[in-house]
Amino acid sequence: MALLSELATEIVIPVCALVGIAFSLVQWLFVSRVKLTPERNAPSSANKNGYGDYLIEEEEGINDQNVVLKCAEIQSAISEGATSFLFTEYQYVGVFMIAFAILIFLFLGSVEGFSMKNRPCTYDSQKLCKPALATAIFSTVSFLLGGFTSVMSGYLGMKIATYANARTTLEARKGVGKAFIIAFRSGAVMGFLLAANGLLFLYIAINLFKLYYGDDWEGLFEAITGYGLGGSSMALFGRVGGGIYTKAADVGADLVGKVERNIPEDDPRNPAVIADNVGDNVGDIAGMGSDLFGSYAESSCAALVVASISSFGINHDFTAMCYPLLISSMGILVCLVTTLFATDFFEIKAVKEIEPALKKQLIISTVLMTVGIAIVSWIALPSSFTIYNFGVQKVVKNWELFLCVGVGLWAGLIIGFVTEYYTSNAYSPVQDVADSCRTGAATNVIFGLALGYKSVIIPIFAIAVGIFVSFSFAAMYGIAVAALGMLSTIATGLAIDAYGPISDNAGGIAEMAGMSHRIRERTDALDAAGNTTAAIGKGFAIGSAALVSLALFGAFVSRAAISTVDVLTPKVFIGLIVGAMLPYWFSAMTMKSVGSAALKMVEEVRRQFNTIPGLLEGHAKPDYATCVKISTDASIKEMIPPGALVMLTPLIVGTFFGVETLSGVLAGSLVSGVQIAISASNTGGAWDNAKKYIEAGASEHARSLGPKGSEPHKAAVIGDTIGDPLKDTSGPSLNILIKLMAVESLVFAPFFATHGGLLFKIF
Repeated sequence: MALLSELATEIVIPVCALVGIAFSLVQWLFVSRVKLTPERNAPSSANKNGYGDYLIEEEEGINDQNVVLKCAEIQSAISEGATSFLFTEYQYVGVFMIAFAILIFLFLGSVEGFSMKNRPCTYDSQKLCKPALATAIFSTVSFLLGGFTSVMSGYLGMKIATYANARTTLEARKGVGKAFIIAFRSGAVMGFLLAANGLLFLYIAINLFKLYYGDDWEGLFEAITGYGLGGSSMALFGRVGGGIYTKAADVGADLVGKVERNIPEDDPRNPAVIADNVGDNVGDIAGMGSDLFGSYAESSCAALVVASISSFGINHDFTAMCYPLLISSMGILVCLVTTLFATDFFEIKAVKEIEPALKKQLIISTVLMTVGIAIVSWIALPSSFTIYNFGVQKVVKNWELFLCVGVGLWAGLIIGFVTEYYTSNAYSPVQDVADSCRTGAATNVIFGLALGYKSVIIPIFAIAVGIFVSFSFAAMYGIAVAALGMLSTIATGLAIDAYGPISDNAGGIAEMAGMSHRIRERTDALDAAGNTTAAIGKGFAIGSAALVSLALFGAFVSRAAISTVDVLTPKVFIGLIVGAMLPYWFSAMTMKSVGSAALKMVEEVRRQFNTIPGLLEGHAKPDYATCVKISTDASIKEMIPPGALVMLTPLIVGTFFGVETLSGVLAGSLVSGVQIAISASNTGGAWDNAKKYIEAGASEHARSLGPKGSEPHKAAVIGDTIGDPLKDTSGPSLNILIKLMAVESLVFAPFFATHGGLLFKIF
């Protein structure tokens, strides 16, 4: 028996979730202390560094009250744009959710012809389990619940980010450390809310479903998989829609503003500038939030499904069954301590301390979490138990499971650091890319692509080692908990991830409000660090997606009663080769969508520059609303085809070609999707930071490449513009493609196993 009693488990999990929610509210209170109303003659106070908190403007003799009001005005414009876009998107996606929910109900209900009778269990035919119709109803409910939680995660994240961006700008007047803390705290609000909500909703769902299912845990946890499907299908539309929105605006603003008209980034004369800043919030924040929530929900679901048919489920050991949830609970507590290191224990005084502080977050959380996992494994697991492994039960010790989770956790850290090495302008890879701009855009593109392909090598080895170790110890359950290990520090990961777009927006607001160039330098420094952390966040998301989808794949194979997946049978091989093609098809759709939306944006921006008199001189105001509308319309229209491709593929393949071909498709898309996703997001991140490296001119080498507007800088801007859809649309959406197809196949597995493979049945 485990040391932790069932009652204690029932209490510990929700308490940890509530602690996470409380902590995020405390951080939010800190952020809200920065006022967006001008203070009259506030006395300058001496703080613990012994410096007064006087503002840059006072130093330069211009203390302009209008600056604060202007920031508030720009912030509300960004917030309105983001809110209205998300509402439009959610209306469309809501219709899809209801349609898909009906589909789940019909497909799963038809497995036994909608009968209400209890049936023998799949894995133990002596016992009776609840009817297939119950699974259909409860899967549909959990699907809707997962979708709702995912939407909520994205929406709350966006609200917090748009609340914090102007506050970060105003704090930057006091110093870079102050601005860093505001941006980081707001990121933490989002991270903790998301981790805690995900855990709480899943926990409540399990307990409510238990009221009906009673001892039939196999049926209970099969129905819970709908939660992961709901989370990820919303994330897909959020990521693709948001990604198309943000990049159409960004590419349009850059091409006309920087390259043609030679005005700085985020200049208020640029008509696309509000759309660009709205885009950061809907794509990077709302999309990322939904995406990581999806990964988290699915890895929990995959672990629970496999556990329910292992000794945990058969012996009804609730504490051991909740091992995945206990790991996440521990993760919230660990991240809480880790966050204090950035906000309270150490103070940042100089620009060069920003990136190390963010990296320390990753290291501290990983080290503390290793100890945390050891404690959870010791108190929540019996010393020896069995895990279901393709038809046989495998005996596993509790320390072996600890190693599985630990391997996932550390593989995540390795992926994070490799990503940082390849995308941060502090290291040679990005500096080489910047150097190649001397000879124009073509060499820049060649070097950038090569860097992306090269950056795949170490992460793949890390994932491979993680898979091998965890599978050898605990079969598919090992892989599922390894994915959970990688995501266990999700609160910290999201905090450093959301920090990036918030700083990016802060810089944009400073430029638009016409603040001192020294403030822009500070926000740029925050933003460059944010670019790297965003790349690290994407690395985590992709690595965990690979592990999660493999675990879901294992659960699917067990559920569909396939004993082996043999690559040499033609049914499986055609699946493999088609599956490997899907990420390319998907990327083509998303890239082309960004291209065509950007084309419309470029035409509109050019039209305004040419037809509005006095726009370039700054006498007339541009028409921001039209640009926002172009981005909104394009992204809503263009997110449907890629979304449909991902959602329909498993249904069509499973129904017409059967489970063997579907297992091939899942394996193929996993194998090729991971490679493209990593290389796309690192190539884009490297191009972006190569451009920032030249702009900042912090080293002798960077200064030799010229100020803004020089030929190398123009080449760098072109690279950055090509990289935008790679790193913010295609790359990050691919990890959802991999996971979503796997979790969808798992949810529909009972239907495919009984009625699938129509074409092969006819012939």
